[in-house]
Amino acid sequence: MPSLPRLSPGLFHVFFAFLIAMPFSIAGAAQDQSPKTTEKTADKTQEKSGAPVFASAVAAPAQPEASTTPATSTATTMDEPDSNLKLGAGDLVSVSVYNVPELETKSRVGSNGDIYLPLIDYVHLAGLTVDEAQTVIEKRLSDGSFVKNPHVTLFVNESASQGINVLGEVTRPGVYPVVGDPHLFDIVSLAGGFTEKAGQSIAVTHRNQSDKTVTVPLTRKLADTPANNIAVFPGDTIVVHKADVVYVVGDVGHPSGFLMDTENLTVLKAIALAGGTNRTAKLNGAKIIRKGASGMIETPVELKKMLSAKAPDMPMQGDDILFVPSSSSKVVMSRTVDVAVQAATAVGIVAIRP
Repeated sequence: MPSLPRLSPGLFHVFFAFLIAMPFSIAGAAQDQSPKTTEKTADKTQEKSGAPVFASAVAAPAQPEASTTPATSTATTMDEPDSNLKLGAGDLVSVSVYNVPELETKSRVGSNGDIYLPLIDYVHLAGLTVDEAQTVIEKRLSDGSFVKNPHVTLFVNESASQGINVLGEVTRPGVYPVVGDPHLFDIVSLAGGFTEKAGQSIAVTHRNQSDKTVTVPLTRKLADTPANNIAVFPGDTIVVHKADVVYVVGDVGHPSGFLMDTENLTVLKAIALAGGTNRTAKLNGAKIIRKGASGMIETPVELKKMLSAKAPDMPMQGDDILFVPSSSSKVVMSRTVDVAVQAATAVGIVAIRP
């Protein structure tokens, strides 16, 4: 056999290095070619689509990717807004179109119920729910070929047509517009806060559950009970109850009406709040005058024995009148009720809480 030519050591090393480097060069060339091929394919696809104005922005993913985790709501059944609440004149709304920031706008519904939106001009929204309004806007955008498969979101920033009605013991009762996501104490603050005659509870009736009323207890420091600051919604009614009042009239130091902040107000405590009895008071003639089902009821009070700790103290109720006559008074017994009621209506209400 003929002998193979022998390579010199230098040529052998060069040939061996070429064999090792050749696969990597081929792989690199293939990698450089892939993006160019992909770009050309994408360009051809885009040329064939022929999308209208703004359509390319929404043609690919028309909807955001859904989450596999179900959303949980921290609101209770009583704290959910009414989905059937309708838009009206004066409402301030924000309108946005998914993936088309150029169409995002904020506007107020006019007195004629219309709202102006870019591209589609005026749209009548009064009398529609939020869902219905979104559908109407989407149809106008789609029919006009402005946006392909539009996804519209409408948010009510301020509800002026369906405000919250605030009644009872607040400084300025009335209907207040809803701005953002208000809570109970926010609306009470808009109404000027509580009056001196405000009681221990607030009744909240939600528009979508008019057959149910939520009673919210009040404390002297609202910050101590953040759970009572419940969410309120357009169309709700808030009633701040009046505190029970006990009247102490007659021959006492300071005839007044006293707000009952607790249920344990007694005759002796009421007398103390009124500055005690005068020296001329007829203690054995004291009476509690209370309104009953059949009229005013007089209950004798052994005030002299109570002050000497020889008789038990007596509890009082809201709207009771404790009447202490004067020893020099010549009031006819049959007119005691009339005199006591007239005196009670004439005195001022003292905001000193027992």
